[in-house]
Parts: sequence; C-alpha cells; structure tokens
Amino acid sequence: MTRTAQRRTVEKVAVRPVQAPLPAGDRGRRRLADQTRAYAFLLGGLLCFALFSWYPAIRAAVIAFQKYTPGAPAEWVGTDNFTRVFDDPEFAAAWRNTFTFTLLALLIGFAIPFVLALVLNELRHAKAFFRVVVYLPVMIPPVVSALLWKWFYDPGTGLANEVLRFLDLPTSNWSNGADTALVSLVLVATWANMGGTVLIYLAALQSIPGELYEAAELDGANLLQRIRHVTIPQTRFVILMLMLLQIIATMQVFTEPFVITGGGPENATVTVLYLIYKYAFLYNDFGGACALSVLLLLFLGAFSAVYLRLTRSEGEDA
Repeated sequence: MTRTAQRRTVEKVAVRPVQAPLPAGDRGRRRLADQTRAYAFLLGGLLCFALFSWYPAIRAAVIAFQKYTPGAPAEWVGTDNFTRVFDDPEFAAAWRNTFTFTLLALLIGFAIPFVLALVLNELRHAKAFFRVVVYLPVMIPPVVSALLWKWFYDPGTGLANEVLRFLDLPTSNWSNGADTALVSLVLVATWANMGGTVLIYLAALQSIPGELYEAAELDGANLLQRIRHVTIPQTRFVILMLMLLQIIATMQVFTEPFVITGGGPENATVTVLYLIYKYAFLYNDFGGACALSVLLLLFLGAFSAVYLRLTRSEGEDA
C-alpha cells in the first residue's frame, strides 16, 4: 500500500463519526428481537420436548388419580390407585429388587470402570484399540446385548457353563436361579454400559497434572498411595457425579429383566419399571402404572436435584 493510500485510510478512520449509544428503550427492543429469533430457532425442539416429555409426564400424573381405561371415560378415584399399589405383594418385591440391583451395580459396576480407566491410562501402546474394545458394548443395541447374554446364561448349552465345565468347576443356574438371577443381570448391565463411564474416567485422569505424580514419586509413594492421595482426590467430583447418574440409571433398569428373565424366577428380578410395564400392558391397569411412575419420579427427582445442585456449585467454584 502506498503512502497516499495509507494517508487516505487514516483520514477516513479519523473522520468516521462515533456512533452514539442506543437509548435504553431501543436496546431493550433489540434484545427482545434477538431473543425472539433465538427461541424461533429452538421452537421445533421445544415442541418435540413438550410433546414427548412434558405432556406424557403431566398426563401420567393426572391418570395416577383416575380409573382409566382406553376408550372409556376416566373416573376420578383419588388415591385409590396408590393404595392398591401399596397393597400389592409385588410392590415390596419390586422395590427391594431395584434397591438390591442398584447396590450391586455400585459395588460391581462402579469399581470396574474406574480400574479399567486406570489401566488404560497407564498403557503406552495400542491405547486407541483398547478404548474401542472397551466402548464396543455401548454400540450394541441393548436388546441384542440382553439376548446374547441370555444365550450365555443358558444352564444347558450356554457359553458360561461350558467354560466352567472346561475348567472342571461347578456350573451355575445363572439367570434361572432365584439366588443368582439378580447378580447375573448386574453383570450384563455392567458389561453393556461401562464403556462410556470408562472414557469419562479416562478423560478425568488425563487432566490431572503430571507434576503431582512426580512429586508423589519423589516422596516415595507407591502405586496404591499415588491412587489414594493423588488420583482419587483429583477426580472426586467426577466420581460423585457418575455415582449419582448411575443410581438414577440403575433405578430404571428394565431391558435386562424383560428380555432375559421376564421378572422371574419367583419374582426375583421384578423391578419397579418392569412392574409398571406389567400393570399397564399385562393387567391393563393404567391408573396403577401411573401411580407407580409418580412414586418412581419423586424418588429419582431427589437424586436429580442433588446432581443439579452439585454441578451448579462446581460451575460456580470454577
């Protein structure tokens, strides 16, 4: 650019008038117009969310207080649906099985992903390959995974008992035994869902500064001490968040009992969500099903509130 052109550019900039600030009313109208355009873009998603999430939840809360049969007028019955559900012997069994499943999932399915993430984080070769292997079960449809494990658990020709026979170990009834069915379902759910958890843990581990490990090694800390005093404190927020999310998810277990055991044997694997299914589609009792849904919603809402509170607090601290 020549000096003449540079001088003309500087003159244009110098004589450019300074734009006066908009009046408060004009700023408010412009902000409103921007927000209106933003919500217009979001309108489709909001309508879908309202139609398929909010409306069913509100409708279920209303039906919970009605005697409802499709094609017939609804009759208001107050809390009779809740009373009938509480008196059902399957109600206590379903909640007991659901709490037991959640506890076992925390003991088994919460520790294994963390250990796998620690192992993957220490690998020096083929990291990408093992990440794909760990995450692969998540990409398999849940029903397909359940059917696959149902064949594994077959007490006659299933792969699990064939392996035990090959090793000269006693076989098991697996999902067909009242004492082992729930544990068998926990193993299925752990295998099918741990891939995402492992990757989240792995991301948290890789965000820990290496200087902390180096300082611990200089102080003479062994592997377990480094995990206890460095890894766990640095990832405690992620661990807590995933624990809450796992409780919320495992309290809604349905696919494994439905596909593998059908709630049996002897109601040993009937869960709350599976009992809701039975009320609605086997007993044709939509009022009882919605009453159970409301109870489950209130219970899980407490954990969701804790999760939102903790994530908000962490965001404010950051």
